[in-house]
Amino acid sequence: MVTGKEFRMTLRRPLPGAAGKYGREPRVVPAFTIQSLQRDTVVARPPRCGAYKQRPLRPTMFRKYYRRGDFPISMETDSSGNKIAWKIDIDKLDFHHYMPMFFDGLRETEFPYKFFARQGIHDMLVYGGPKIFPVIPQLIIPIKKALNTKNPEVMCTTLKVLQHLVSQVEMAGVALVPYYRQILPVLNLFKDRNVNCGDNIDYTQQRRENVGDLINETLELLERYGGEDAFINIKYMIPTYESCMQS
Repeated sequence: MVTGKEFRMTLRRPLPGAAGKYGREPRVVPAFTIQSLQRDTVVARPPRCGAYKQRPLRPTMFRKYYRRGDFPISMETDSSGNKIAWKIDIDKLDFHHYMPMFFDGLRETEFPYKFFARQGIHDMLVYGGPKIFPVIPQLIIPIKKALNTKNPEVMCTTLKVLQHLVSQVEMAGVALVPYYRQILPVLNLFKDRNVNCGDNIDYTQQRRENVGDLINETLELLERYGGEDAFINIKYMIPTYESCMQS
């Protein structure tokens, strides 16, 4: 019968061919295991948490419905480029049905799906009028999914759409305040994540493709249009945010 002391001594003996004091490299073993008690071993480093890692982009429901021909849209090409041709008047659309599906297409990065989704959202925000406000609660999940991809292109597009939504639709900023807990956590991660290019020129600012600058612009718009409770709710989710309205 092996005693506990003898068992612990066997753990400390080097395995055949293992690292030792004669010039061989120590073995890398997992942490918090019995192997970490053995001689001539090195505990492996913990893995990265991947907080800023991009998530894979999967096909969206927008792509499925577009291929199936469920949208009353088609593409027209003229001297100014591509544009959407609506087969019915936009003000006659069922916004509760179509608008969440177009917002789901914000995660698309391939042509023509991203073009139809972004241009369709723009047209609906411009011509939708009072039909947009009741649909805002249905737009939170697609916006959250788009931001959680952590893809710079998708995030920039989503932030621009949020700015357009808040500035174009009356009381949209106030309606978004209860949903800050779904929208703002990702913005808190990337708020100060800018490119350190030294004395070079960062052209993403001119093209409005800098995530950090777009996040700051979006937060300022949310505060301006969100009413008296907007700042304290933004500050709760993003402690480093400073008010643009309070001196």
